[in-house]
Amino acid sequence: MSEATATVAERPLSYEEERGKPMPSQQHAAAQVNLIGEFLKHREFRTYSELTLRLEGRDYTPDLSVYPASKINWGGRDIVKMTEMPLTVVEIFSPQQGSQDVMEKVDAYLANGVKSVWIVAPPLATITIRTADGHRESFVSDVARDPATGLTADLA
Repeated sequence: MSEATATVAERPLSYEEERGKPMPSQQHAAAQVNLIGEFLKHREFRTYSELTLRLEGRDYTPDLSVYPASKINWGGRDIVKMTEMPLTVVEIFSPQQGSQDVMEKVDAYLANGVKSVWIVAPPLATITIRTADGHRESFVSDVARDPATGLTADLA
């Protein structure tokens, strides 16, 4: 059989390969669910988990993406890779994830129209919010408030 006609059994992509990020952990999963619960209090927004964004010719899959509530199209054609950027994205550190990798994603999001990025470090119980205009603020207690969108999360 020639090389051109030979078939190779392809294996399914791993979680890390498919999403371009490490497998989440218990703390990661808990932080993600807690933030979804907090964000649901804001009816003017719609929060999506693991929604792939297509930007700069690459796919990015933040842990959470926040859009205006009116952006969902129920019953219509579904979208697998969003080209319209969300207002806010959330990146939650996983145990094996390096800070340089996360910060490169943050820079790409902000350079492509995302108004704010929440960077969550579960082992440090910290949320840092960065905005497109250069504002940066960290929260370890009380209520995290996004200056770009007004989105909040009670850290208690």
